[in-house]
Amino acid sequence: MEQIAQCINILGRFCGKRDVPLLNKEELEKNFCFLQADVLVLFGGSILCGGDVLAQAMQEGVAKHYLIVGGEGHTTQTLRDIVHAKYPHIKTDGLPEARVFAAYLKEKYNLQADALECVSTNCGNNITNLLALLDEKGFARDSIILMQDATMQYRMQAGLQKHAPDTTIINFATYHAEVVVQNDELCYASPIDGMWNIDRYVNLLMGEIPRLRDDASGYGPKGQNFIAHVDIPDDVEQAFTLLQSHFGNQVRKANPLYATK
Repeated sequence: MEQIAQCINILGRFCGKRDVPLLNKEELEKNFCFLQADVLVLFGGSILCGGDVLAQAMQEGVAKHYLIVGGEGHTTQTLRDIVHAKYPHIKTDGLPEARVFAAYLKEKYNLQADALECVSTNCGNNITNLLALLDEKGFARDSIILMQDATMQYRMQAGLQKHAPDTTIINFATYHAEVVVQNDELCYASPIDGMWNIDRYVNLLMGEIPRLRDDASGYGPKGQNFIAHVDIPDDVEQAFTLLQSHFGNQVRKANPLYATK
């Protein structure tokens, strides 16, 4: 069990990229030589704590413009259910992810994003619709902070690299989860607001590795060409193989309902 937990954490660290330890102006200046990025975008695939991380970033003033991107995808109903449970007066039925997060941001922090994108259904058109919205608004995009669920953060970066290769990308996954063993069961070392149960977290993580591979069945240039090339380290592949032998066929399949039309 300890080895399984270690392998889950290897995948979690790989997929959940953070390019700065803290999201503030001091770290941006130290690592990227500027105090503010042009844009910060939160993607709606994140768990609820993404709204808190966005609010903190806005309070820190780390970007010139703040956007929330997300229509409806495979994680949307979970977000709707959690926000409505916390704030029953917020009616989330049928709302796109961006509007659910916007309502949460307004309710808890009295903050408002500069723009919402509400029709994208997957990581690919999250990026293309984001870039179209930036052009429509006339927002510069030389530097973009990406905030997504930790399981999908690396893929989001690779998608933006493909479509905007000259943009400076700053990754800040919305959480870092550490899985530990207690009483012979896998659990989280500390609570994270809105966090997936362990099985769903493992399912999402394991679904990313085949997608990130640059081979005939992956999303890279040698496969479906949805994302830029990604190098997957040996320890990540080894961890994936061990988890696959333990969890079996838990790799998340793409839902055709949310494919780009």
